[in-house]
Amino acid sequence: MRIFKMKDTVDFMSLRIPALVLSTLMVIGSLVSLSVNSLNWGLDFTGGTVIEIGYDQPAQLDDIRQRLDGAGFGDAIVQNFGSAEDVLIRIAPRDGKKANEISNTVMDVLGIGPDNMRRVEFVGPNVGEELTEQGGLAMLVALLCILIYVAMRFEWRFALGSVAALAHDVIITLGLFSVLQLEFDLTVLAAVLAVIGYSLNDTIVVSDRIRENFRKIRKGEPVEIINTSLTQTLNRTIITSLTTILVLMALFFKGGALIHGFATALLFGVFIGTYSSIYVASLVALALGISREDLMPTEVEKEGADLDPLP
Repeated sequence: MRIFKMKDTVDFMSLRIPALVLSTLMVIGSLVSLSVNSLNWGLDFTGGTVIEIGYDQPAQLDDIRQRLDGAGFGDAIVQNFGSAEDVLIRIAPRDGKKANEISNTVMDVLGIGPDNMRRVEFVGPNVGEELTEQGGLAMLVALLCILIYVAMRFEWRFALGSVAALAHDVIITLGLFSVLQLEFDLTVLAAVLAVIGYSLNDTIVVSDRIRENFRKIRKGEPVEIINTSLTQTLNRTIITSLTTILVLMALFFKGGALIHGFATALLFGVFIGTYSSIYVASLVALALGISREDLMPTEVEKEGADLDPLP
């Protein structure tokens, strides 16, 4: 049987006040930035025209931007797509102009022929608005389902702590994109939902160990038991985070511009998710007064147990 030694644990909860202040400042700062700057919505949400062009030699992106700027497309987003010869151009909607008219103008400005035009796609503003609503609804439904699951699986204090940690991660990740004005498209939305899953997995592991230790350690304050549980899961948290970060670093530097936002959101989400599973989720449960009595299994009285034994 394993013997728990409180003196061998890392005193995570000694930093709970600084962590609370830091989280509060980051959440408030993110909300302020989201209300003032909003998000830099991509064409998936705002609508617009996407043009893919293939060159016979590496494309000069600066020259393309200058030509488009001179033709009245100064807001066009120009980036490589897969290789140095392939270019993706995104242009916001223009009143009274269809996608084929815009693509013909772009071809004339850049001096390319139909053979270089790979594809032209148009996303309507109504579709973009619907994606925005459905994306936000998806995150809210995910948080609600997580709240119900954790409340049934563990205890309502852990459920509120888990949802607080997930909301904390989502708000701060969105705040990062708002402050830096990084483009927010469908791939970033997928990354935010993935951050919810990653953070939840970490939080569930920590919560399960806390519940287990509350039942095993008969003597010990809640702060000590939480510190012990966090220390026991620390190796697992570090290994999981590092392996995930290595993969995301490869995507960030080698994955190309199209998934740059996806990798950025996940990289930041892994850091903030690991932090929130240690401090936010556990801190909320501790603040709500979690105790050993709350986590003990309910004893089921056997039928006939109250009857007198036979002589």
